[in-house]
Amino acid sequence: MDFIKKLKEFNKQISDLESGIYLGEKRYREIYELNQKLEAEIEKRTKDLEIANRQMLTLQHILDMMTAAKPLSGVLNAIVNSLQGELGYLHSCIMRTFKEDEKQYLEVVAHSDDDFSSKIEQAMSLPLYEAKVEYLGSEGFEDYLKTNTVYHTPNVGECLYRFFPGINSNKLEQLFTSIGCRSCILIPLTSEKVHYGSLVLLSKREETTDAELRFLALFARQIELAITISNLFQTVKSQAVSDALTGLYNRRYFEECIKKETIRANRQNQKFSVIGLDLDYLKQINDKYGHNYGDIAIKTIADVLKKNARSIDVPARIGGEEFNIILPGIDSEGAMIAAERIRKAIESQEIPVIGKITASLGVATYFEQTDDVDELLELADHAMYQSKHDGRNRVTLAKPTKEISWQEVAFNTFMDILAKHRVPLESEVSETISKRLETLGINNDGLYTISDTLIKLYNPNFTPGITKSKVLLANSLAKRFDMPKDKIDNLKVAILLYDIGNILLPKQLLQKKEPLTDDEKNRIKSHPIIAAREILEPITGMNTILPIIENHHENWDGSGYPHELSGEQIPIESQMILLIDAYFALQEPRTYRKAMDKEQAIDVIKSGSGTKWNPKLVEEFISIIESEEF
Repeated sequence: MDFIKKLKEFNKQISDLESGIYLGEKRYREIYELNQKLEAEIEKRTKDLEIANRQMLTLQHILDMMTAAKPLSGVLNAIVNSLQGELGYLHSCIMRTFKEDEKQYLEVVAHSDDDFSSKIEQAMSLPLYEAKVEYLGSEGFEDYLKTNTVYHTPNVGECLYRFFPGINSNKLEQLFTSIGCRSCILIPLTSEKVHYGSLVLLSKREETTDAELRFLALFARQIELAITISNLFQTVKSQAVSDALTGLYNRRYFEECIKKETIRANRQNQKFSVIGLDLDYLKQINDKYGHNYGDIAIKTIADVLKKNARSIDVPARIGGEEFNIILPGIDSEGAMIAAERIRKAIESQEIPVIGKITASLGVATYFEQTDDVDELLELADHAMYQSKHDGRNRVTLAKPTKEISWQEVAFNTFMDILAKHRVPLESEVSETISKRLETLGINNDGLYTISDTLIKLYNPNFTPGITKSKVLLANSLAKRFDMPKDKIDNLKVAILLYDIGNILLPKQLLQKKEPLTDDEKNRIKSHPIIAAREILEPITGMNTILPIIENHHENWDGSGYPHELSGEQIPIESQMILLIDAYFALQEPRTYRKAMDKEQAIDVIKSGSGTKWNPKLVEEFISIIESEEF
């Protein structure tokens, strides 16, 4: 019995041991399987992290390029190469969708540098960037365009056949197979809520994950941001150099271009020409049909200039109805032919309601009529106004001027005033200004600078640069009244000098805050006589300038000084100076009032029309300052 009992106990122990071994084996197997799962999960997570890291680096790369203000083409090419390289796609490109002649077209604006790009270009016998394809529609793709959602398909050939209709479908299919392409992904791109195009990806994977599609959608938003930023940059850049009404270059850009062209011409000893153009009878068009039709006429001129300009020409709207065109490398003979072609093209235009319009043109050539760029522009300008004087709707070639220029008259006058101490300046100050004048030389900007310097001596509120604006404004105003060249030149010199008599007045009188006494008012009213007779009369060449300066404070109604002239008794140049001086003075602070803004100054000018100022002059003046940059 004891033996049997012990045998049973032994069997039980063996059974317990077997159970323990089995449970242990099961547990070890479970642990092993769990470890296998963990290792697989870790490997998957690691791969996911690697992918996420590449995605983040790619996004960061895009953001860095966008903030570096690189051209859009450079940013987009870097983006598609990042997708193809860093994120493992076989090929990536960005296609723009656009309409032309009521048809829908596709074009490649960026593509990755890869085997597929080379093969597709060989098959097309055309670089991808030059491919412009009419889009004829594709089932499924239409819904993608309408819903603006990501489009994914394993049917690559059918999807992309519409993009490359010139390639046989079988050949296209073989091409995709040769690179291992198993699916195509299209992500829509919009810019400012308008469909721009698509990001196209060729993948070696037949399926995509939700995470991948979410990332690509995020990626697409970055591309859209790059496109939007670039478009805004180009818009701002274009606005900075373009005239808003016509789309031509503006005066500022024209001035920069002609400086560069002068440097190039001097370096290469090559001529260039300038055409000055002015629309005939704009005021009559505005008066008869309204300013809207005047704008239509101006835009018509601009369209003609755009159509007739070479890619290297610089057509610009200088202001109002005035235009200039730079013709690099063209002599006077070629420029006259070009100007005549433009004149005929303008004359042939038929504008609804208005009918036909005409223009007067002038031509001047660098190295032929002059080697001074300021004088070149003036010669073209004067030739254009000669066309007007000769009957309009014609072209006139400028003639080299042998007369002393207005710049030389002004330069010599300043030098005389300073050298002979005709104004009470300390010798050191006079010498400093004289040396500066000699350094600047006989040119417009140098003369404007010296005039500004002298005015600042008695008017601390004066803004440097205003003298140039006054001369440009006077020049535009004088042209409205068809003033001849010699009178315009006298007007320019007078603008530089008309207030110089103030230097002889006490500063405390000019800057007094309290009301002036009658004696003090009379002293201030004497400054035109002082300027004309005491300072300028002894100087050679001033005889035609003196009446302008002496009478520049005479009012239209006879209430001015010093001679109480009225109406047409007042030289028109004096009337212009009075008006221009008032406009800029109103925008400067005074001891007795704050500075006005442009609109307030215009209101004051309007209120004085017919009393202080010539009404016709006021009308043209306001037209100029509202349409030009003054």
